[in-house]
Amino acid sequence: MNVQVFKSFRAPESGFAPMLYIPNGTTDVSFYEKAFGATETRRFGNSDGSIHVSEFVIEESMFHLHEVTKNAKALDPGATGGHTTVEIGLFVADVHAVVEKAVAAGATITSAVQDYDYGYRQATIKDPFGHLWTIQQAI
Repeated sequence: MNVQVFKSFRAPESGFAPMLYIPNGTTDVSFYEKAFGATETRRFGNSDGSIHVSEFVIEESMFHLHEVTKNAKALDPGATGGHTTVEIGLFVADVHAVVEKAVAAGATITSAVQDYDYGYRQATIKDPFGHLWTIQQAI
């Protein structure tokens, strides 16, 4: 296994770090950098150049992309006909700007930007791997 460290990042002592599953053979995960300004901190690569695990940070929040393996207890959304049981909420300073960048990077809008009476501006996008992200800000 090939390990690449791109940026030193000290993992928090506690917190929430979702693991999103991606199909086997994936080599390009730059969507998250282009759409959300994420920084890839580490990558564990397979001998064929595909990604086994990729670790990202958005400001102080960490998440991982992990290829589906034969022993995996979870599937990527593409393996379930596009269904997922998780939607990731991402708070940002400007929902419109982040959604625009995400669409330019390959996302599709599943729910357009809207202001809600509970005090949030939100939109939902689907990333190129089928994961749903609610982009939101307090208003």
